[in-house]
Amino acid sequence: MAYLLHQLLQNSARRFPDKEAVRFQGATLTYQEVDQVTNKVAQTLLDLGVRRGDRVGIFVSKSLASIIATFGVLKSGAVYVPIDPSAPAQRLSYILNNCGIKILLSTPEKLKNIEEIVADSHSLQSVILMANCKQGKEIPLKGILQIIPWSVVQSKSDRQVMCTESIDGDLAYILYTSGSTGHPKGVMVSHRAIFTFLNWCYEKFSITENDRIPFHAPLHFDLSTFEIFVTIMAGGTIIIVPENLSVFPVQLVELLESEKITVVYLVPSILSMMVNYGELDTHDLTRVRMVLFAGEVFPIKYLRKLTEKLTRAEFYNLYGPTETNVCTYYKVQGRDVYPDQRRPLPIGIACENIEVFAVNDDGQKVTKPGERGELWVRGACLAHGYWGDLEKTTQRFINNSFQENFTDLAYKTGDIVMLDQDGVNWEFIGRNDHMVKSRGYRIELGEIESALYHYPGVKEVAVVAIPDELIGNRLKAYVVPMDGTELAGKEIETHCWKCLPRYMIPESIELCQDLPKTSTGKINRPLLACV
Repeated sequence: MAYLLHQLLQNSARRFPDKEAVRFQGATLTYQEVDQVTNKVAQTLLDLGVRRGDRVGIFVSKSLASIIATFGVLKSGAVYVPIDPSAPAQRLSYILNNCGIKILLSTPEKLKNIEEIVADSHSLQSVILMANCKQGKEIPLKGILQIIPWSVVQSKSDRQVMCTESIDGDLAYILYTSGSTGHPKGVMVSHRAIFTFLNWCYEKFSITENDRIPFHAPLHFDLSTFEIFVTIMAGGTIIIVPENLSVFPVQLVELLESEKITVVYLVPSILSMMVNYGELDTHDLTRVRMVLFAGEVFPIKYLRKLTEKLTRAEFYNLYGPTETNVCTYYKVQGRDVYPDQRRPLPIGIACENIEVFAVNDDGQKVTKPGERGELWVRGACLAHGYWGDLEKTTQRFINNSFQENFTDLAYKTGDIVMLDQDGVNWEFIGRNDHMVKSRGYRIELGEIESALYHYPGVKEVAVVAIPDELIGNRLKAYVVPMDGTELAGKEIETHCWKCLPRYMIPESIELCQDLPKTSTGKINRPLLACV
């Protein structure tokens, strides 16, 4: 019985040793090969003193190294912390320090990036390279005690490595998401929590060893947990999608066709671009039997076109924050995509072994169609909270007041929902704070505003989300300069690039004399969003 993530790989390696486990741009690894090389990585980590519960960073572009690093860390009993390769140095340094990461798994081409973050990192001691450097390029980094070349990893034994102390309540990974204080927050996910999701997916979508599933999402995005772990659980094949392919819909569709993809899990903005620019009529995607999507609202007109092209596929709308992973689902019906349909898809009903319910302003459960409330989630799917932030954890992970007989945690999602007319499915209404979705990413507008306020000469800031049916939301910033100060939008944008990840950079920055206010003196954000 598997109860730790790396056991999924070990089980499939025993069942399908010679079967292709993962492929990337023509290079492939069998299950046995992945199992053996990840043993070497785990042994390297153990030899460096890594113990159960230690955090190990993964700083690689999407490649075979992504899979190898992930399972190598898990086998050592440590917690993997994927770091966005495109994030600015300031954000990377914060994550390393916040999490106390001493060891980083990376690749030679990332050494220059690592040098930029070393100066501000108080914890990083070692970098393990996941590939060979070009001759003469292995240069020590200032501030790093040691760099472990790939040749050292390869010299380790490939015998099975197992941290026998680990239990399913231990942390498996920490994903950093946007935070309202100006700093990202680390969501702590245990093996038990992610297994709740994996087991449900495996059974619900009948994933088998014959499935070929693309690894499209970044490793630091929770969609990747399905693409990697459910595929490995079933003994299927992971097809790694190059990072730059998302901006070329035709090439992405070509990959789905050439690699004989059977199940996809993508954000609606990517699927919408495939519909608009992917030339679906000229490609054979009849092998696709399942289309899963999550992360943002899928415009009905694009969903309808996709269902018309992929007539053999079933479509599911999945919903859930990083703190719970997927907690509700909805199977798309024919009536949902009729030409006259204007309502967004419901987020559906709770996944098995999870309970969701909504709480209204009076603190009572929502029971009637049309009544609104904040969605709460309870069950083994809950994360352990936010790394190093007990205050924020206790604000969102609270004791379930509807359970009087024992301690029972529930997660307050901050999402406002209501029951549909039948009283069965939940419908998503919006957020009760300033968090939005764009291109599938959760973005706290307050984090962007915090970054803008740090720019000299800025008096007042407001960032609003402009609804966009293709990507979810476009970000626009309004900036009021200090009296007598002249600011340039281009320079402010450059500042943003230094302290925010790419997906959080406002698409436009408008300088203005003042911001509209409500009668209570607050910034009138709805009015700004309509400008």
